[in-house]
Amino acid sequence: MQEIHVAESEGRESTALKNLSNSEPFARLLGIRCLKVDPGYALCEMEVSGSMTNLFGTAHGGAIFGLMDEAFQLACNSRGCAAYALNISVTYVTASRPGDVLAAEAVEVATTARTGVYDLKVTLRNGTLIASAQAIAYRKKEPAPFLAVDADSTGQSA
Repeated sequence: MQEIHVAESEGRESTALKNLSNSEPFARLLGIRCLKVDPGYALCEMEVSGSMTNLFGTAHGGAIFGLMDEAFQLACNSRGCAAYALNISVTYVTASRPGDVLAAEAVEVATTARTGVYDLKVTLRNGTLIASAQAIAYRKKEPAPFLAVDADSTGQSA
């Protein structure tokens, strides 16, 4: 797990999550770039490559889901407490093809002490809807371990 030091300020979780996402192995495997994280919100993008296609030559649902799940994990962890996916229900609307740049947006719509509900959508740059989902996260009372680390500039614990 990568350790980072973040300043005590508003949005420290957002900054830390954006940096972590952009170096996360799975996100890098898919070429996912985190563009924005705010409390309860995340925006990521990915270009569909030829290696992400299904039997029909269109973007594989697993690649689209991976992008959507990345935005979801950032949004549900953006308030500083550890949050884990309980359920994601996806509807695939339109096919996308290699070369398409997809944007995934996760928006928090409701929270309780233990759960969060999020609307997710994947679109093309022109706004065409590719997929939508509703997701539920379980929120623990403890801080997210990757946000509660004090480290020096080398990444070693202080």
